[in-house]
Amino acid sequence: MLKIDTHAHYLPRDWPDLATKYGDNRFPVIHHGDDNRHRIYKEGKFFREILSKTWDPDERIAEYARFGVQVQVISTVPVMFSYWAKPHHALELHQSLNDHTAETCRSHRKHYAGIGTVPLQSPRLAIQELERCMDQLDLQGVQIGSHVNDWNLDAPELFDFFQAAQDLGAAILIHPWEMMGTDEMPNYWLPWLVGMPAELSRAACSLIFSGVLERLPRLKVCLAHGGGSFPYTIGRIEHGFNMRPDLVAVDNPRNPREYLSRLFFDSWVADTRALRYLLDTVNVSQVMFGTDYPFPLGEQEPGKGIASLNLSETDQARIYHGTALDWLGLGKSRFE
Repeated sequence: MLKIDTHAHYLPRDWPDLATKYGDNRFPVIHHGDDNRHRIYKEGKFFREILSKTWDPDERIAEYARFGVQVQVISTVPVMFSYWAKPHHALELHQSLNDHTAETCRSHRKHYAGIGTVPLQSPRLAIQELERCMDQLDLQGVQIGSHVNDWNLDAPELFDFFQAAQDLGAAILIHPWEMMGTDEMPNYWLPWLVGMPAELSRAACSLIFSGVLERLPRLKVCLAHGGGSFPYTIGRIEHGFNMRPDLVAVDNPRNPREYLSRLFFDSWVADTRALRYLLDTVNVSQVMFGTDYPFPLGEQEPGKGIASLNLSETDQARIYHGTALDWLGLGKSRFE
């Protein structure tokens, strides 16, 4: 059975050192040590160590083949978004990353599809780079953050970008970044354990309550990490909508639960019971296989959660590739 991992992060071995070029150490930089360790630094501090499989396409193919996975949809690591930067500086980084992603997809066409990244702090430039990704680089869409500096995804400034994504048929992957509460909960990795799920609910509610999804019915949005806390608190969200419409339903009178059938969700929730709940709540048709490869918080045995549910072959096919192909706008023949 064709298996497409829709949530797989990818970086080049090296990227432009904009921290030095522009004198701003907030830009992430990569150091390759003599000890064969590869470390990302940001603001002069250690951020993350990465392995060669983060950039080596053949190593990745060999590794995920052990789990019966044939295809990855590759996207950058959110630390690269750099929404805080001057727009043209960020665009320089984004274009470099997108060119690298596109080259990998061209040279390993049966094993990779790609979604790019755009400088959303400038919606005009973001639209231009989205168009380049779709029309020139043959990518299938873009990954964006759960908010853009002080803008939530309901910001009027971002609407034209979403409209362009709909018009182009672009797949949108929303990934948490710059997690809320980071300064208030610095210990125990809480921004990743608590803030990340909340960020995705923040993004979903912003798109729903503002009417963005209502006004753009063909927009193809996937929420990473199984939608974070959004599907699991939809009862509370719906209750608030019903009980205090004066506060919640000010821009869109439609019940938020109705949008569960409009959004896509990846399958990586780290809990078999949570995955079963997700499938029951949003329907199998909206869920696609995703692992958060190659990081520690990702699924270490790709597809283990799905396999544990004893689903029908039809439902497995839908999750492993059917939903992804719809989201990406691709035919199965692309990978044959």
